[in-house]
Amino acid sequence: MKIEHIAEGVTCILGDCREVLPTLGRVDAVVTDPPYGIGKDGQKRTTGGHGGRKAYDFMGWDATRPDPKVFMLLLEAGRQHVIWGGNYFADLLPPSGKWLVWDKDQRINQSDGELAWTSEPGALRIFDLNRVALMTDGAEHPTQKPVEVMRWSILQLDNPQTILDPFMGSGTTGVAAVKLGRKFIGIEIEPKYFDIACRRIIEATRQGDMFIEKPKPAVQEAMKL
Repeated sequence: MKIEHIAEGVTCILGDCREVLPTLGRVDAVVTDPPYGIGKDGQKRTTGGHGGRKAYDFMGWDATRPDPKVFMLLLEAGRQHVIWGGNYFADLLPPSGKWLVWDKDQRINQSDGELAWTSEPGALRIFDLNRVALMTDGAEHPTQKPVEVMRWSILQLDNPQTILDPFMGSGTTGVAAVKLGRKFIGIEIEPKYFDIACRRIIEATRQGDMFIEKPKPAVQEAMKL
């Protein structure tokens, strides 16, 4: 296990969330995008009218969805939850009224949108953002979501101050969290994506938001979560 203290209250952990989660205290919110088990961890390079897409090596992490024990850990880890791909895990999660919908604003051969399960009461909410926003963010992960989608996800919750993403990937949830001035804990099992996530989150702490206080530089000390 490797731990990077990126800023005060911003920590990234290289490891298996099944091993790391039991060592953490309960946080305000879990906002995450687990593997769906539909084989999207690799794709062939293409060209086309929408600018084509990058090629990714198949690494096997999206071959199957996480087992039920992982979802028990996710639910125990936070007071509030947003879990993207909730339609793939509906049999493992409690009933919910407040589902989130990302309308990708494109009607091509891919899905028109994506669904997130939340633990919160309330009505279904829709966020309309063309998926080409990923070009602005710089897509470095085959299932990466735009920063604005994850920012919106956090804002659907009851003002959580500490955000946990146990499937951090390329760090988009962390980027959104620090831009909102929130604390963040991210866990990622793949070293390649862990390094990308750390870089992106470091850049986000430097850029920040002119109206939101930036996270302070990390103090070298024992890990406190």
